[in-house]
Formats: sequence, structure tokens, C-alpha cells
Amino acid sequence: MNKKSQQPLSDALKTFVAPFRYDGAGEFHLKSHKTGEKGGLDKDKGEKIIEANRKRLSDFQEKLYAQDNWSLLLVFQGMDASGKDSAIKSVFDGVNPQGCEVTSFKQPSSKELDHDFLWRSMLALPERGRIGIFNRSYYEECLVVRVHPEILGKQKIPKKLVTQNIWRERFEDIAAMERYLARNGTVILKFFLNISRQEQRERFLDRLEEPAKNWKFSLADISERALWAKYQAAYQDMIRHTSTKQAPWHVVPADHKWFARVVIGSTIVSALDRLDLHFPEVNKADRSEFKQVREALLAEGKVGKK
Repeated sequence: MNKKSQQPLSDALKTFVAPFRYDGAGEFHLKSHKTGEKGGLDKDKGEKIIEANRKRLSDFQEKLYAQDNWSLLLVFQGMDASGKDSAIKSVFDGVNPQGCEVTSFKQPSSKELDHDFLWRSMLALPERGRIGIFNRSYYEECLVVRVHPEILGKQKIPKKLVTQNIWRERFEDIAAMERYLARNGTVILKFFLNISRQEQRERFLDRLEEPAKNWKFSLADISERALWAKYQAAYQDMIRHTSTKQAPWHVVPADHKWFARVVIGSTIVSALDRLDLHFPEVNKADRSEFKQVREALLAEGKVGKK
């Protein structure tokens, strides 16, 4: 990539990535992160950046797949209606689906409950050359399970192991697992879509008013909304204890969906740009074989004309 094409990436890193990235250095307070941030952009400029990032991402994804060394794991977390589904769909619009896989984690099955809490996520990790997208993830085990202790009671963990330290222990286990993945070539980017309570209310109302969105709504959403303060505290504790240089959290302002997509796309593109991805070089033996194949195809064409 030449210096001219690198410049927009460095600008994006400075403007739309760094302010929202937390790698565990210094204090972290969720309330200090604004949900309505727009980065000095208007929607039209934002859409242009989103489209440019899509093209860059498509190019990087092809090289990632061809080089077959690195893998990319993207983790999306957020309150209901924070825009995880639509952000994934928008950011990856136009990217070859053969190189990406989205996994949505629902309530654990009986088989999954017979394993440790990280087991099912490990089965879904991306292969080298691939992009794995977790729409919710193993972090639910430090969020919804923490807010609803009755769920923890159904996880078949020996009672003497369920102590007041269990959340700190899970943070340690997750950090160790992510460090292990990073050491083996998996780039990990984690996104918390930070939506305000007022914006969530508006989006819930939209779901009720639009027939095409009715299926997304349930009364459980309202009962979970009543636990807003507990979830915010759980998110703050989780981000504070699981942010590392190898696997940083990005607290994405999500009240404006288009700006959330600017931040997410810029973060992914910037991370891939740092990997120095390229198509594999063809050796002399392969080039000689390609020459023979070309001559055979040309000869076949001459026969066909007779």
C-alpha cells in the first residue's frame, strides 16, 4: 500500500479509533463515554467513510484469506436495540461471505451446559485466513449471568467453586484465553455498542410501530430494561478487567447508528492495515507450470477453430 493510500487509514486511526479504544491502561468509567458522539461529522460525510471502509475491508479480507496466516475475531456486545445486527450487516456489506462467519450465541443447550462456559465459543473460533464475528459472546457469562444469578445456579458448577470471586476468576480466564489466541495469530477486536437509555426507548417504540420490526420485540426486553443500572455496572466492571493490549475494548457511541458504523469499520480496517497483508508470491516452479497450462489452453483454442 502506498503512502497516499495509507494516509486516510492513519487519519481514521487518530479520529475514529483511538478515542474509543481502551486497552486497560489508566482508569475506566463508562459514564465518561458519550453515547451521542458524532466525531465532528454529519451523516453524509459519515456515509462516505462507511463506504470507503467497505472497499478497504473487502480488499483486506481477500488478502487475509489468501495469505492464510492471521485470523480476525470480532466480538459485539451491547444492550438490546444497540444496533449489533444492523452494524454487522452494514460494515460487512460487499465482503465475500466465504471468508466470514457470524455466530450468534443464544441460551446454552443441555450439551453446552455439560462443558465449561468457554467451550461453545471455542468451537466457533475463526480459522486462519477467516473473519469470525461473535454477535454476543462468552462475555454474556459475565453480564446476563451476573445480573441473573439464577442462571449461574443452573450451570452445573460444583457449589464449592461458586464463590464471591467467580466474576474476577472469569475475567482472568477470559483474559488468559484471549492472550493465548493473540499469541497464535488471532487478532481480537471487541466492540461495546454504548447506547443511551432514552435511545433504547425510542428504538423499542419504533419496533412496536413498524410491523416489519415487531418480531424483534418481546416483553422480556422491558424486564431487562428495568435492570439497566445493573447491566451498566456489569459492563463497566467487565470492560475494566478484560481490556488488554492484545484484546482491547472499543466503547462505540451507538445513539447514531451511522457513526457507530464509522467507528467499527475504521477500527477493523486500521487493525488489518497493521498486519501487512499481501497475496502470496508465486515461486519459479509454479510460474513454469502456469506457462505450460497457458500453452495447453492456447493450443486447445486453436484446435477448436479448425
